[in-house]
Amino acid sequence: MPHQSALTRKLLTFVALSDLDIETLARFFQRRRSFLAGHEMIYQGEKDASAFILASGWAYSYKLLASGERQIVDFQVPGDFLGLRSILFRTSDHNIEAITRIEASEVLASDILDAFSHAPRLATAILWAASRDEAMVVEHLVNLGRRSAEERVAHLFLELGTRLKLVGLDDENGFDCPLTQYHLADALGLSAVHVNRVLRNLREDGLVTFQKARVVFHDFEGLKALSGFDTGYLDQDGPLLR
Repeated sequence: MPHQSALTRKLLTFVALSDLDIETLARFFQRRRSFLAGHEMIYQGEKDASAFILASGWAYSYKLLASGERQIVDFQVPGDFLGLRSILFRTSDHNIEAITRIEASEVLASDILDAFSHAPRLATAILWAASRDEAMVVEHLVNLGRRSAEERVAHLFLELGTRLKLVGLDDENGFDCPLTQYHLADALGLSAVHVNRVLRNLREDGLVTFQKARVVFHDFEGLKALSGFDTGYLDQDGPLLR
């Protein structure tokens, strides 16, 4: 049901949704689709692209350079919009690819614009979600420009864990994580060899382990201290608009 979706749970963090909001949000879930791992859902330069709401699985957004090199901008988890800019811009400015098999609902520009017209509180919540995504990109820029390799990896794991906690997909020890070292490398501006070395160092220091598609936190506070992680930019402390 829409009111039980990961997106609804996420939006409720910012706005106490009314019955009208829930009814309007339900229209976002009418076109459910499945995609296999590796499927390119949105591509750079695409016109009139759809957006999606991720219900299950992981995806990632990235820019592809003329050289063929890839810069991962962010990872998407259940409850996230995929390609929201792609339906508001005339042309998509990035690519989105499925990391795992995923379930997602296709959203058209008309769905978003209708929501903005008839359910302003829901529109405010969507604006919050988009602003939160922008805040994460700012942190990722700081990662690339100013944090050490160990700090980058630690910060990303803590961010992913916090985002997954919001939609009930973590546990007290960590979270399942389908990313490869190549994904981490392309997101953090490192080589896969360097990522491997950093993961070994973090494990040997008793901070975190990433093995067999699972992140396990051994010293959560120590990892926060290392990376300077502060959850303020994720804005998950409860509704501001009631």
